Amino acid sequence: MLFKSVADVQTRMEQAGYIPSQEISTIVFLAQETQKPVLIEGPAGVGKTELAKCIAACLERQMIRLQCYEGLDESKALYEWAYAKQLLYTQMLKEKINDVISDTASLAQAVDEIARHEDAFFSDRFLQTRPLLSAITSPDPVVLLIDEVDKSDPEFEAFLLELLSDFQVTIPELGTIAAKSRPFVVLTSNNYRDMSDALKRRCIHLYIDYPAIETEKEIVRLKIPGIEERLLDKVVQTVARIRQLDLKKKPCISETLDWARSLMILQQDEITEDVIFRTLNTLCKHKTDYGVVRANIGQLIKA
Repeated sequence: MLFKSVADVQTRMEQAGYIPSQEISTIVFLAQETQKPVLIEGPAGVGKTELAKCIAACLERQMIRLQCYEGLDESKALYEWAYAKQLLYTQMLKEKINDVISDTASLAQAVDEIARHEDAFFSDRFLQTRPLLSAITSPDPVVLLIDEVDKSDPEFEAFLLELLSDFQVTIPELGTIAAKSRPFVVLTSNNYRDMSDALKRRCIHLYIDYPAIETEKEIVRLKIPGIEERLLDKVVQTVARIRQLDLKKKPCISETLDWARSLMILQQDEITEDVIFRTLNTLCKHKTDYGVVRANIGQLIKA
């Protein structure tokens, strides 16, 4: 069921467990109405992938995910032929192949005769679809998530341009395959490298930063219903101060939730230097960040 308005996006996403800003709700609605992909950029852990999952849940569509990485190519993203299966069928049909070439007088004639039947071995039966082709050939509309596209090579990004423009792909042995239904496309980027202007032109751009304090409180309340307001306020305020430090990896929303849950499990309702020391592993993921936070721990407590 499609979104009816920006307000409908807001309401349905909140019901699905995602707290969108007005900007996010607007972009999602515009992407649906214009049928343009959304390129979401921002720090790791701010909810980019979760947004795609929420869109799929709200629209009651299957989500197909392509996880990008360095060296990703078309065969892993689009399709590849099941060569082992083709070989197995060849062995099973060996006698039939002999019948096909029995009347040929030369090797060249035999090859030509076999070539006349090559379509039998290059058909849907032997095609292994990967995420991109699966999204295009799905009879029902899907949400296609191209996750961490910034980790792929520029050559793969260039390949995506045709797909995102025409929503069709060409398979040499089968011809051009156009999308049966246009997917809702979400691309995410952690700014590992800059995306090309050509890709950005084809997308509606959305930048998601760390949430404002009140928004983050709302998220924690939603995910941890039993948390006390006093502890909630201290957790979110302290995390916000930690994010202002010069860290390699700033705590994201999921780490705020991990820390809040840890404090509740330890029955801590005060955030002291000792408490931060003992639970810092839930917030910091790099050794250098431990040192930075510990060096500023007095400032975090006094603030």
